Amino acid sequence: MSRDLTYHGGRIEAAARLYPDAPRPWLDLSTGINPYPWTPPAGLVVDQQRLPSGEALAGLLAAAGAAFGFAGALAAVPGSELALRLMATLDLPRPWHVVTPCYRTHRDALPGARAIAAEQIDEVAARGGTVLLANPNNPDGRLIAPDVLLAIARTLGERGGVLIVDEAFADAVAGASVLPLLRADDPVVVLRSFGKFYGLAGVRLGFVGGARSVVARIAALLGDWPVSATALAYGAAAYRDVAWAERMRLRLGAEAVNLDALLARRGLLARGACPLFRLVEHDRAGAMFERLAAAGILTRPFEERADWLRFGLPGGEVERLEAALAVDG
Repeated sequence: MSRDLTYHGGRIEAAARLYPDAPRPWLDLSTGINPYPWTPPAGLVVDQQRLPSGEALAGLLAAAGAAFGFAGALAAVPGSELALRLMATLDLPRPWHVVTPCYRTHRDALPGARAIAAEQIDEVAARGGTVLLANPNNPDGRLIAPDVLLAIARTLGERGGVLIVDEAFADAVAGASVLPLLRADDPVVVLRSFGKFYGLAGVRLGFVGGARSVVARIAALLGDWPVSATALAYGAAAYRDVAWAERMRLRLGAEAVNLDALLARRGLLARGACPLFRLVEHDRAGAMFERLAAAGILTRPFEERADWLRFGLPGGEVERLEAALAVDG
């Protein structure tokens, strides 16, 4: 297995080079992106000749804020990963801490940050600084109740600190977001992703919400045209499609239960509260990854945990995944 495939998900081109005899097309289960994307209505027109308008940006922010249940400060960004990578430029209070296990980008976003376990958050918050975590977490799907996060943030705030919550997967889990609980003065910065739940990662759209001073700095850094005309149009229409989101949460929940059962039939115990992916811990995870890759199925391995393997939802390819898992290693 190449280290390229442990950096982050979605590296189908690298997988295809490493496993040239694998059947095509590849089934990508490495990203946790919804396999049932939102479809723009037939009448949605995107003008690619003009610069994106301020009115369209305001419409997107209003639609996203309503979908998030949040009326506070909000800025659009071309993907939540970019927002993460801007965090180190914002003079956030030190010391910096990153809750692990986590996205590799979290470790990159705050260079020199101390890695801590979830069980240490309260202890660390009592000393101030900046704490970065994901909720639901990636890759283990851990979910911390929003009111617990808010209490942690206010403890940090009493000591001049700030809590950064990466909610990239929160759209898929009703009631997971801390945004609806925030007051204007709460020391919380929340990152949101459009592409994961809506299944349109290529649109490159995300948001930063919460602490007004941080949101304002991000908006100023990105200027008058922070995202493309396509992102503005797709995002606004999708966030207004409340019925689709409600149906999709139910569908994803049912599909996650089915994936749990599929894995269990192969003796694999899956865990995680996010329906878009499941984490399996197994002493032969590496061999399982290789077997699946040879069958043209890309899962997410981890360099630091050779016994972990993360599975995204297979969508309409359940039988293909089950057949590949049934082959003796």
